Amino acid sequence: MGALVVGWSVLPPRQRLHTAQPLPTEGTQHPLNGWVKLDSQGVVTIMLAKSEMGQGVSTALAMVLADEMEADWSRVRTETAPIDPIYNNIATVVDSLPFHPDDRGALRQVASWMTAKTLREIGVMMTGGSSSIKDLWLPMREAGALARQLLVDAAATQWAVPASDCKADSGRVLHPASGRVLHYGELASAAAARPMPAQAVLKQVGEFRLIGTPLPRTDSAAKTDGSARFGIDARPLGLLYASVRMCPTLGGQVAQLDDAAARALPGVRQVVTLPALHGSTAGVAVIADSWWQAHTAVQALGVQWEAGPAGLISSAEQMDALARVLDTESGWSYYSTGDVDQALTGAASTLKAEYRAPWLAHMPMEPMNCTVQFKDGQATVWAATQVPGLTRMAVAQVLGIEQTQVTVHVPFLGGGFGRRLEIDVMAQAAFIARHANGAPVQTLWSREEDTTHDFYRPACVARWEAGLGAKGQLLGVRVLSAGQMIVPQVLGRVFGLPAAGPDKTSAEGAFDQPYEWPAARIAHQAVALPVPVGFWRSVGHSHQAFFKESFVDELAVAVGQDAVAYRLALLARHPRHAAVLKAAAQAAGWGQPLPAAPDGAPRARGVALHQSFGSIVAQVVEVSVDRTKNIRVHRVVSAVDCGLVVNPQLVAQQIESAVVMGLSAALWGGVTIDKGQVRQTNFHDQPALRMAE
Repeated sequence: MGALVVGWSVLPPRQRLHTAQPLPTEGTQHPLNGWVKLDSQGVVTIMLAKSEMGQGVSTALAMVLADEMEADWSRVRTETAPIDPIYNNIATVVDSLPFHPDDRGALRQVASWMTAKTLREIGVMMTGGSSSIKDLWLPMREAGALARQLLVDAAATQWAVPASDCKADSGRVLHPASGRVLHYGELASAAAARPMPAQAVLKQVGEFRLIGTPLPRTDSAAKTDGSARFGIDARPLGLLYASVRMCPTLGGQVAQLDDAAARALPGVRQVVTLPALHGSTAGVAVIADSWWQAHTAVQALGVQWEAGPAGLISSAEQMDALARVLDTESGWSYYSTGDVDQALTGAASTLKAEYRAPWLAHMPMEPMNCTVQFKDGQATVWAATQVPGLTRMAVAQVLGIEQTQVTVHVPFLGGGFGRRLEIDVMAQAAFIARHANGAPVQTLWSREEDTTHDFYRPACVARWEAGLGAKGQLLGVRVLSAGQMIVPQVLGRVFGLPAAGPDKTSAEGAFDQPYEWPAARIAHQAVALPVPVGFWRSVGHSHQAFFKESFVDELAVAVGQDAVAYRLALLARHPRHAAVLKAAAQAAGWGQPLPAAPDGAPRARGVALHQSFGSIVAQVVEVSVDRTKNIRVHRVVSAVDCGLVVNPQLVAQQIESAVVMGLSAALWGGVTIDKGQVRQTNFHDQPALRMAE
């Protein structure tokens, strides 16, 4: 057995080119591999294995394949990929291994290799972890290059000339010596019938024609004229609607139900008692002819609730409890260098700070929804999901059928931010559809149910401590944070599995940064609380970055140094990070005087530098505080190094949206829990930044 394991480990990962079942085709389409189809009119259809939720991935990934294929961009279309192992996300899990970015050692290489191989066998088709381009950069380039080679070989065979004498160019194959030209559509059938080349010949960076250009988004027109279809727009024939009401206390359940009044209301078809499914809180649902009828009826149900363990907790008490944990525990060390205890003991002075971050709700603009039809032992699902494979699994489990009997359609997502990595809503929708006598049912949560029954960004408390020498030089830093771990919860509610070992997402943003601490210990203490938590945009970075950069500013102030200069001194061996910081500072006019705000309040600048998910970002923010202590953000300047850029327009849009979401969370975000119940319910008490702001 040991020999078999060793043998398997040295083999290359399983291929990511061909699906287990042939791609579905229409008309004259011919699959050239598992990522692209070509029809006789020269229309190139690229399979999208990632969910489009506003981030522009449907454009960027299409550009990657189309460039290598030498496709005519005006004839490129996209289609949602079926569920298949070649589309499993490898990069997200590999990147979640708890290694520092500067660690290039053998252990990391072996762990990454083995993880990638394992995920090709048992992985998940997923859009998450800011990984779409990274995960599919090579597979989609190879798919495009191999498709191009098939077309060139088919043309060369037809002309009876060497393939090396032919050239692909913008949807055509040329034979320069004779001036002959064949369009891709004319070669589709012959190319699909040819044997696959042994190896893809990829372009060099300088040969890219589409990659690196600001092409308009492929989804812009549909989202502008209203023809785009999101999960909430599913309208199969005979559609019914379901509204859900869950126990107000997180994790609670139904103790007693009186449904007589609700059943008497117009349009009501069925009342369903919901169990807890894949992390959801138990509750009730009403199926009716319209969603408003269902929503009105579900509010009319007479329900007595039984609170679960969360009924005893409040957010204020739990935050204080997290702080007390820091008094007694030392946590799991994610990064250590030098002798930090000696550095702090021998310091001429020390600097200490404690930071707190609250639970946060996702609140994507499209409310949580899923449409399921269960008829004749088959299920059809329309779900705005980041995990189509897990959606299929959950629906099959609830309905007691095989996964092959479940078809999943993934339309546009009206925002995700990690909330649509969960499968609770899909499981609920399947359970409700069992009671609809074969009719399709759209389960749609109200905004209030969504806000009060989310999987929240974990609350966290962190203490930073630094030792300074007699001349103010930094000797070492010690960091300890406390909060819930996300990965164990997700593995438990999705797969029913326990989790072992550290969860990188708890401490990311603190331990994995470029600052060259003379000595350091950066640790996190996991704390179990009965609050459901999940992946929220940028996950641990969303609060740990704030802690870290705030403390670096405290250090700079303590020693009387400029905030940018102080950071640069800690980046001597990290020139890329230093370059990004300098670029942001220069573009923002760092060090130059600022005029007062329109209301006369002094205006000031702040700076931050952070690395997450492979990108380095520096920002300079201009702010003022008025007489009533209201913070006004006037300007944000961002510099980004994310490696080779596929579409600069998409990068700009991502940064703009990150600024808006980050400011919304920083200025107004926060979930308050009282006796196990979330008090925020809608955008009026959990605002998002608006255009005027």
